[in-house]
Amino acid sequence: MLPDLYPTRLEQQMPMFDRKDPIVYDAGKDAAPGPLAQHHLERFKRDGFLWFENLFSQHPLMTDLMDDLVEMGKDRSIVGSERTVTDQNDGSIRSIFGIHELSQPFARLTTSQLIVDMVRQLLGSDVYIHQSRINAKPGFVGGGFNWHSDFETWHSEDGMPSMRAVSASVMLTDNNEFNGPLMLIPGSHKHFVPCQGRTPDNNWKTSLKSQSIGVPDQNAIKMLAERGGISAPKGGAGSLLLFDCNTLHASPQNLSPWSRANAFFVFNSLGNTLKQPYSGTVPRPEYLASRGSQVGLSQASQQRRIAI
Repeated sequence: MLPDLYPTRLEQQMPMFDRKDPIVYDAGKDAAPGPLAQHHLERFKRDGFLWFENLFSQHPLMTDLMDDLVEMGKDRSIVGSERTVTDQNDGSIRSIFGIHELSQPFARLTTSQLIVDMVRQLLGSDVYIHQSRINAKPGFVGGGFNWHSDFETWHSEDGMPSMRAVSASVMLTDNNEFNGPLMLIPGSHKHFVPCQGRTPDNNWKTSLKSQSIGVPDQNAIKMLAERGGISAPKGGAGSLLLFDCNTLHASPQNLSPWSRANAFFVFNSLGNTLKQPYSGTVPRPEYLASRGSQVGLSQASQQRRIAI
């Protein structure tokens, strides 16, 4: 196994330290230009995320996505499967994982030429889908998600070696200040915050409902938030958020009457494929962390791409 550059989940709390990986990767002098301008790349380096409000709002695929989501919510074989996480309080759907394997519209979205080319430009390589999911928050009852770095979990529980992955989140409904928008700490991606506590086997069975292992130290969160503030991008259905795998983020409970649903697609570099989990646990299921045949999207999906 490669050396563990990001030790975490230990008995004693470790202080946070500077990131050891690039933020935007160099694809080499022969790389084709991507859709992101230089100011986008600089902002991503600075903040750890990019926000494109209403980018796909007028695209007909948005209707197909919502229609499919409603139908999946009625499908007992999906609702009752392990890939669907329900709220521990009221039983409403909290997340559905491996969404691009269940739905043609969501599969098409993962091969959007614009999104894939943006991500490839940031990561300097071809990419594959590490994880896909829907996070839902029904009105009045939708639960929140605690502060965390996705990379900390993917590193310790999935064996992702380096910070060379980007999440693309497409808003399926309007996200406003009342219905539990995603909150991010700008600049937090530049630091790694180790988490305290050993990881039990099959931790994912409880952590996806309510996370207690892999939660950063509150003093570190406070320090980073005082430096960078907290940003909560808001916009209509079809807005796009790209964020670095190590950007600290969370979202509050939805007490408004307006439901919120977002799709997440995690693109990992082909140069960053998974090893054995660094926590020493049993690897998580494939629908949480793809360990199958990683084929680059730019090669495998040319015929299925849509120009959005």
